[in-house]
Amino acid sequence: MRVLIVNTSERTGGAAIAANRLMEALKNNGIKAKMLVRDKASDQITVAAIPQTVSLKINFIMERLAIWQANHFKKHNLFQLDIANTGTDITALPEFKEADIIHLHWINQGYLSLKNIRRIIDSGKPVVWTMHDMWPFTGICHYSGTCENYRSFCHNCPMLINGGSKNDLSTKIFRQKQNMLKGAHITFVACSQWLEEKAKRSSLLTGQNILSIPNTINANIFKPTDRRQARLQYNLPLEKKLLLFGSLKTTDKRKGLRYLIEACHLLNKQQPELAEQIGIIIVGKQAEEAREEFPFPVYAIDYVEHERRMAQIYNAADAYVTPSLEDNLPNTIVEALSCGIPCVGFRIGGIPEMIDHKENGYIAEPANAADLAEGIQYVLNEEQSKRLSEAAIKKALAAYGETHVANKYIAVYQQAINYKQSKTHS
Repeated sequence: MRVLIVNTSERTGGAAIAANRLMEALKNNGIKAKMLVRDKASDQITVAAIPQTVSLKINFIMERLAIWQANHFKKHNLFQLDIANTGTDITALPEFKEADIIHLHWINQGYLSLKNIRRIIDSGKPVVWTMHDMWPFTGICHYSGTCENYRSFCHNCPMLINGGSKNDLSTKIFRQKQNMLKGAHITFVACSQWLEEKAKRSSLLTGQNILSIPNTINANIFKPTDRRQARLQYNLPLEKKLLLFGSLKTTDKRKGLRYLIEACHLLNKQQPELAEQIGIIIVGKQAEEAREEFPFPVYAIDYVEHERRMAQIYNAADAYVTPSLEDNLPNTIVEALSCGIPCVGFRIGGIPEMIDHKENGYIAEPANAADLAEGIQYVLNEEQSKRLSEAAIKKALAAYGETHVANKYIAVYQQAINYKQSKTHS
């Protein structure tokens, strides 16, 4: 079986990391898997890049211009929306032709257009599409917030200036997605049960096969190591209780850093003895910008792309805090758990599926800084640390282990192939 994993980037972003790990897991379990990306970042021979032409940059610019125009030439949510109006036809590439399964992941920002996806469908090859956010079943947004228009038909999009209109850009793209999926049989895979439930409510995916399979983790890289050594390597204090927060872009409001800041101020006021021991590690782009907002020392580290370096940073921490307001199945939580680091997060998205309350971490009520502070205090309790750490590792291996996840996908691939064969012979 030959599987072609299609993702915009090889390594940048959560979807790229998850897709790359899946490729390796499949290879380790007897499947010939390759990635086809727009943005290649390594010399990995099983990762191929589409031909690099001037049109690739033009595609990206043209899509942003269309969104910019729809928003009355304001930058409002410019990079929270995608319309897939431009892209590259990959069906003529040798990697596509030799594949038995086409496995789409995150294909936005000018990589594949809706027309390109329809060509993939019309090629006759079985298609599996892993959804890393809500975009495959909404009009234009990756996360809909409180809007549920996608359940019937997108319109009056709250992501557009002045709340859009009855026939706005979201309506136009939703209609185009309907046409794209007409008569198609795609297996849609959500990374969390939360996203699966959302997808099943979307009118776009009516009649499609929808299930959930979590992202995998390489436990040979993300594993417990010596905390003292990890701290020395990154010039981190040996005596502090260190909380870790990580995000590709730390200023992304959806990632909820302001709630961690507020929780820290509460701890500083209510738990002065504990507060004296706390330090904050922030990993991601623009990490330095939050330094002055915390009452505790902040150790800022720019975005880390290499997994082994990131694993060392997890091992330098006492706890990982993810105050996201809307998220699917964050790789960061899986990584932290696999390193034996207890996690604290809000009861939103797929996070409660990952953090077992008071077993391997703490689940706080959404957007509740006081409860987040309570969770931080709970996981930093030295009497709990060994139990929480052991439970974290156990959860990571049981739920996100490579063989476990790979076998689930292999079964999905075989089912998709069998369906296509049955239709061909009928």
